[in-house]
Amino acid sequence: MRTIVELLETSVEKYGDLIYLMEKRDGKYEGITYRQTREQVLRFAAGLIRLGIQKGDRIGLISEGRPDWAIAELGILYAGGINVPLSTKLDAQSELIFRMKHSGTRMLIVSRNQAPKAEEIRNSLPELELVIYLDGKDEYGKGDISFEAVKQFGDELLKTEPEKLDKVWKNIAPDDLANISYTSGTTADPKGIMLSHLNYAANTIQANTLMTIDSSYRTLTLLPWDHSFAHTACMYCFMYNGASVASVDPGKSPLEALRNVPKNIMEVKPHVMMSVPALAKNFRKNIEAGIQKKGKVIVALFNFALKVAYRYNGIGWDKGKGSRILLKPLVSLFDKILFSKIRENFGGEMKFFIGGGALLDTELQRFFYAIGIPMCQGYGLSESSPVISSNSLDAIKFGSSGKLVKYMELKIVDDKGNELPLGEKGEITIKGDNVMVGYWKNPKATAETIVDGWLHTGDMGFMDADGFLHVLGRFKSLLISNDGEKFSPEGIEEAMVDQSPFIDQVMLYNNQNPYTVGLVVPNMNAIRHELEKKGTKPESPVWDEAVLKLIQQEIDAYKKGGRFEGMFPERWLPTAIAFLPEAFTETNGLINSTMKMVRGKITKYFSKELDFLYKPEAKNIINSTNLEAVKKWGK
Repeated sequence: MRTIVELLETSVEKYGDLIYLMEKRDGKYEGITYRQTREQVLRFAAGLIRLGIQKGDRIGLISEGRPDWAIAELGILYAGGINVPLSTKLDAQSELIFRMKHSGTRMLIVSRNQAPKAEEIRNSLPELELVIYLDGKDEYGKGDISFEAVKQFGDELLKTEPEKLDKVWKNIAPDDLANISYTSGTTADPKGIMLSHLNYAANTIQANTLMTIDSSYRTLTLLPWDHSFAHTACMYCFMYNGASVASVDPGKSPLEALRNVPKNIMEVKPHVMMSVPALAKNFRKNIEAGIQKKGKVIVALFNFALKVAYRYNGIGWDKGKGSRILLKPLVSLFDKILFSKIRENFGGEMKFFIGGGALLDTELQRFFYAIGIPMCQGYGLSESSPVISSNSLDAIKFGSSGKLVKYMELKIVDDKGNELPLGEKGEITIKGDNVMVGYWKNPKATAETIVDGWLHTGDMGFMDADGFLHVLGRFKSLLISNDGEKFSPEGIEEAMVDQSPFIDQVMLYNNQNPYTVGLVVPNMNAIRHELEKKGTKPESPVWDEAVLKLIQQEIDAYKKGGRFEGMFPERWLPTAIAFLPEAFTETNGLINSTMKMVRGKITKYFSKELDFLYKPEAKNIINSTNLEAVKKWGK
């Protein structure tokens, strides 16, 4: 299997009458089979050919995840086109226009919720010939057509000239491009990642060497379908195994879709779900909030049960080893009376999460493993289509990104490209059929990233003696001291946010400076509640100073004498703190669509604050800059 077309054709042959795609219609989930999916794909592909799509033409797709998303992409591929999957979170005027102009899209497919963006920018896109409306529209103008009408055009072609479509799809080659998938905007000009049919087909096979998806399994896709992780690990891996993919009811807005998730989980009763750390943290918060409502006795019992399960589970793959086997009866009891009840909130059939997207802290892995829904954290990036490694049910080690997929090589190298010995930290590089073709219209970036066939990921990591990959963070985010030593800040940042109710976001910074500094976004509601509880009111003259002192206490907790002393090397903890006047958001461009901090933009946006942090007066958190920032949050 070397193309996505072959993947679908093989799956239809094997699993034709099994349900592939599911969505909520008229109040209940309904599905279409693999065979029905192919029929719809052929109709849409034929319609595109009748509309003049030629091999290699680019078509944009911006929609919430749903069966029509998959049918549209597969139809584009069967017609010989290249899909440009676009995030629904993209700003129309800048981000969307850039991607469409850069890729040279001839057509754009939009859902009802995304249609206003197309209307807003179409006059700025001279190469855009046609907008295809998945849900139709009230009045059609020049250059408008409905998804259904395209399929009807396809019906005519299939009736009169079926050989036209056959000639195209039966000659799709492994090296033909399938997607131009844009990076999520951590730089001013996102790069278009060229992924071929072979890239996706190879990575689908590779991912399946790590874990087994049964044809009876269902998943509910919580992640956007344009996301490379959801794209391969969900849409294509489930297709490969004859399993079912359900989409969240999108409602009329992203907020409504978010509210639909718990209900949809109960309706679909998924066996597996894809997750990223932000989602996993929300799930945990909701679970703990539910436990809190049941009273102090249940809270105490739950915490004790977790403690016992943590002890029994060890670091994952040594679960129940040695004397810990004696805890098994107690763990089984707690699973029956507590943890199984929690699993019912996930539909009762959940077997595991597949995690990806960013670093996942060990504590979160321990938690989900304890309640009986392991978080099998993996690692990858869009340039590798994207799966490189993952933990699996029979090989899970907390704190790691799992074992490598088969049919791929990996080397840890130094800054000169020399391979390092086992256990040493360096850059993760990979080689295999899952490595992207390159960056669209950017040969310079391609040559810098792929060297002699090896993809340089830009991530720091190491392989341990047990064959598990450990990812330590992006090289671009590293703290670099004035003596040249490097350290990844992400673990410190995550710990501070997770362990302090008063800190919402934090970014550490050190670019060859004498010491590290931190940019902190407060949780003002939690701060206000805490200070009022201690008798300090917002109208008090000492209010602003009290806010800053509380934040300083949270940072000092990691230093000598603090409750988290020794968790991290003290030299990498912030010496000076900037209390920021606003949060990192998608609106100000300081986080991207996958909720990751865009460090370069944050550094530029808060350049004045960073400059000030290296002045002597900044070492006292109570300074004029921070006091002014506190005032901007209001009382």
